Amino acid sequence: MSNQEFPLVSIITVNYNQTEITCQLLESLRKISYQNIEIFVVDNASLKDDPSPIKIRYPETIFILSAKNLGFAGGNNLAIREAKGDYILLINNDTEVNEGFLEPLINKMIVNPKIGAVSPKIKYFFNPDLIQYAGFEPMSPITIRQHAIGFDQKDNGQYDIDKLTDFGFGAAMIVSRDVLNKVGLMADIFFLYYEEMDWMARIRRAGFEIWYVHNSLVYHKDSITTGPESPLKTYYLNRGRLLYMRRNTFGINHLLGIIYQGFIAVPKNIFAYLLKRKPDLLKAYCQAIGWHLSHSFSTIVYENPK
Repeated sequence: MSNQEFPLVSIITVNYNQTEITCQLLESLRKISYQNIEIFVVDNASLKDDPSPIKIRYPETIFILSAKNLGFAGGNNLAIREAKGDYILLINNDTEVNEGFLEPLINKMIVNPKIGAVSPKIKYFFNPDLIQYAGFEPMSPITIRQHAIGFDQKDNGQYDIDKLTDFGFGAAMIVSRDVLNKVGLMADIFFLYYEEMDWMARIRRAGFEIWYVHNSLVYHKDSITTGPESPLKTYYLNRGRLLYMRRNTFGINHLLGIIYQGFIAVPKNIFAYLLKRKPDLLKAYCQAIGWHLSHSFSTIVYENPK
């Protein structure tokens, strides 16, 4: 692909109280070989960290200061609405990239117009021998659980082949302009967790393919913002899982999912938090379930932003 043939890629990342981490990503993006990009940084109303050094140190970025914290989907959507690219790359601020990571992703999408989204191989920044993502197995419509292929495995080249997959990974994923036109934006009702899964499910229902691309590599620092286990993560992870079920399962699977969650998953999780003596996590979990009970008949659950 010659320099003149590079389509414009809009790179979007969201910052929240992590100015230095975001600058480390931007520093790695400065070194990439892809020629035609625009970079958006959305600050999600950071409260504990001044985001102004981002714009000072990286004046080439388009900086958007949100008036309030809109979460992962809402923050990204702010920039997607302004983006001019033929392709949109959403990438976590707690990642760093290799020089040539973008070309394989874009080449994959150009060769096959049926592809609506792609994600690279993702490895742990602090343990780069281990894989975090090499595609996803299909999600169970009953338990709303699935497994990342290669998760926590040493990379011995066993996943060095491109593969059709059900889901891209929100830490780094590209969607085409065609997807935005036909599917719309991420559902910002999720705020955190499962929003990209929901988006991928909608993308597949619209007839697009999703691929894992093996020869593109991103390193993920993972859970820097929410922590490995916290009330915030517990609340939004469990709230998001049920939102996904409500929006993306149908017919008998939907009924079975409700039965499983109500009679197996919820009692089991409550008992587990009690057994572990984690009252803060138990409270967060019960609040997540309570949100769904209070929104049992709410139409906002099914709305998608334009």
